[in-house]
Amino acid sequence: MSARRVCLAALLCLGAAAGAADEEPTIGSLAGRSVELPKGGAITAGSDKARASYRAFLELVSEDATLRAEAMRRLGELELEAAEAAELDGKTPGSEGFEDAITLFQKLLEAYPDYRRTDAVLYQLARAYEIGGKQDEALRVLDELVARFPESRMIPEVQFRRGEMLFLRRQYAAAEGAYAAVVAAGESSRFYEQSLYKLGWSRFKLGEHEESLQPFFTLLDRKLAGVEIAVAGDPLPILERAEKELVLDTFRVQSISFSYMDGPASISRWFERHGMPEYGYAIFANLGDLYLEKQRYVDAANAFAAFPAEHPWHPRAPLLQSRAIDAYRQGEFASLVLDAKRDFVERYGMDSEFWQHNAPDANPDVVARVKTNLIDLARYHHALAQEQHAPADYREAARWYRRYIDWFPGEPDSANTNFLLAEILFESGDFAAATREYERTAYEYPRHARSAEAAYAAILSYLEHEKALAGAARAEWHAEYLDCGLRFAQAWPEHPESGTVLTAVAEDLFRQKQLDLAVAVGHAVVEKTPPVRNELARTAWTVIAHAEFDRGNFAGAEAAYYRLRPLVPADDAQAGHEVDERIASSIYKQGELARDAGDAEGAIAHFMRVGQAVPDSPVRETAEYDAAAALIGIGAWDRAAGVLEAFRREHPDSRFADDVTQKLAAAYLETGRELDAARELERIAESGSADEKLEREALWQAADLYEAAAKSGEEAAVLERFVARWPQPVGESIEAQARLLELARARGDTRGSTALLEAIVAADAGAGAARTDRTRYLAAQASLDLAEPAHREFLAARITQPLAKSLETKKARMQDVLDAYGKAADYGVAEVTTAATYRLGEVYREFARDLMESERPRDLDPEALAQYEILLEEQAFPFEEKAIELFEANTARAATGTWDEWVEKSFAELADLVPARYAKLERSEDVVTTLF
Repeated sequence: MSARRVCLAALLCLGAAAGAADEEPTIGSLAGRSVELPKGGAITAGSDKARASYRAFLELVSEDATLRAEAMRRLGELELEAAEAAELDGKTPGSEGFEDAITLFQKLLEAYPDYRRTDAVLYQLARAYEIGGKQDEALRVLDELVARFPESRMIPEVQFRRGEMLFLRRQYAAAEGAYAAVVAAGESSRFYEQSLYKLGWSRFKLGEHEESLQPFFTLLDRKLAGVEIAVAGDPLPILERAEKELVLDTFRVQSISFSYMDGPASISRWFERHGMPEYGYAIFANLGDLYLEKQRYVDAANAFAAFPAEHPWHPRAPLLQSRAIDAYRQGEFASLVLDAKRDFVERYGMDSEFWQHNAPDANPDVVARVKTNLIDLARYHHALAQEQHAPADYREAARWYRRYIDWFPGEPDSANTNFLLAEILFESGDFAAATREYERTAYEYPRHARSAEAAYAAILSYLEHEKALAGAARAEWHAEYLDCGLRFAQAWPEHPESGTVLTAVAEDLFRQKQLDLAVAVGHAVVEKTPPVRNELARTAWTVIAHAEFDRGNFAGAEAAYYRLRPLVPADDAQAGHEVDERIASSIYKQGELARDAGDAEGAIAHFMRVGQAVPDSPVRETAEYDAAAALIGIGAWDRAAGVLEAFRREHPDSRFADDVTQKLAAAYLETGRELDAARELERIAESGSADEKLEREALWQAADLYEAAAKSGEEAAVLERFVARWPQPVGESIEAQARLLELARARGDTRGSTALLEAIVAADAGAGAARTDRTRYLAAQASLDLAEPAHREFLAARITQPLAKSLETKKARMQDVLDAYGKAADYGVAEVTTAATYRLGEVYREFARDLMESERPRDLDPEALAQYEILLEEQAFPFEEKAIELFEANTARAATGTWDEWVEKSFAELADLVPARYAKLERSEDVVTTLF
């Protein structure tokens, strides 16, 4: 575009236009007017005619100077307008039109120096020069106008035009004067605001930064009256574009000025001297934005923060404080960002004084920033705590989370924040506090995304805190844990951990001996839909079964154990074995209950069912033993014997073996199976584990049974074992030997009999204090019997020639017999004493008889033989007397009440020996001794 067109456009934009016919046209008359130029032929035929008319008028010779001057002025104006129109229409007529206008205006001024509207002509001349591209001439004319017509109503516009030209020439001091003149002219001028703006710029260009501020603030006061300025985003959304650009440019140049001064401190000083306008916060914000553009992030943050530092309760203070945080963030000053956020929350938290001056509802942006900074602070310390595990960071994170919850309890994200608080407390080891916060998160907020997670976490936190407790505190806490678990499972049955939690609660209730509740919770686990995992079902059925068992519902326990059995892993033999044992125990306990209730048959059925259900169970042994005992208790001896026989086959090494033997013996006795009973009694005696007295009695009873059954061999064997094992008590031992003696005699065992006799005598002799009348009696009898062989040997000994030798032998054997019978008599047993006394008498009589019947010497003549006979009689007589004495001693016992065969035999002997009781010969010497 040509210089002329640029100038023309500038003039049009600044509002210069020709006035109406009855009004002087000025540049200002164009302000606010839109110019529409038709393409081609912008100069109408009317304008051409008008100019032609004015030319024609001027060609006329006229004496009226006023009219001629007016005609020249109007023609000049029309020529100027035509030139402008041609320029705008894109035609390039050259400078002829502008020159014509200039020539006309110059001629007018020369011809009529006193023309009343000279100021207007000068203005139009300057305008023509300017549009025609002659800026210097235009400025010179304007200077002349100001100098000649200082009071002209056109001065404000002229000064403004002068200022613009001077400003373009960078003559800022002169421009500053021109603009100042316009401003001084007052607010009524349409160029007032533009001049304020350019006045400030002129001073700015001159380096007068502080002086430049006043016109800028004056301009802003006019433009921003009642306008609210945002400190982020579009600051002036309500202003039109041109107005907005003007204000924003003013803000910017002000910010530059303050940045050249002392930054935000300069702003504060300015406001102290001149007062702070309503938009004062925007001045600080604009300075901060300028610093941000220059990447001076700390300076920007300081600029933003300066206003809230001085005006903390101003509604826009928190927003500028937030801009400071943003500046630190852009500059990547992490620690400063953190400190700034902390300061923001401390200053503008919902419990701060700020809210005593401002309503939250009216400041949603501030509330939002408080929330954001709270969460940022909490999460920062949370992350730091997770990384470095510093207690201080755990505390800080918890503190900020708590503030958020306290200040914004009803916010949609408060529940999640409460969850994070619980998490940081848990991570810090404060499990008690974490538990409470998890529970609050789960149950005190409307259902949210983390409700179930929080509820489950509360359970885990309960368990962690419990580890640090003891005694009553632990018990109380644990009870709360159980309630929490039940509440969780009830509230979130579909939660994947619901079954796990219920199962753990069931286990715990069982450990706490809350058996009824443990069973109920266990059933809740196994009845869940869809079913829980096998391992959980296994645990739940275990709890149910054990609890039922412990509370005495053994039938329920048995049923539960059957449900548990298929859930045990096939490779876990130990667990399977334990379940089987529990089944066996449950059945056995049912038997015990039936037995205690008097239902013997029911008890027997349960006891026998143990082996059917769990054949390998150790309980089976006890159960079948108890079944046999119950059968015995009701007198079912045959059935009892069958059970006991099977028991022995199945459990040969049972701890009940001895009792089984005893019970079998009793059963056999009751059913008439004496020999079987005897064998069982032998088992009892040989068991080695029974009571010794019982064993002796069993073996003795076995001997009796064998005796009754005429089983002498078995009887003898039993008695021999008896004697061998129990020499004490001596009475029983001697009795056994006495029976053995009878058996030996019955089978003709002389040697054995003798040995037994000797044993009886020896046993009694060694009994000491244990000796009894019975042992003495048996020993006396044995002693008597032991004398019989000596007696027989005595009888067998014959007195032959030579007499001395045979008589010595006879006498020795006699002495043996006398000693033997004497020993028997010494026992003092009446029956034995009478026998021994009789035998002694018999020995003496036999000796006398044998002596008389002894062999005579063969070489004696009759006389010698007769003498010999007399001598024999003399020798035999004392023995016969001794025999009588002994028989009489026996018969004398009759007077004391003793009468037996031996007394009777003694009487018989005496009758033979002493027919006349008192016709007895007395001898005074020992015949026998005289023979030797």
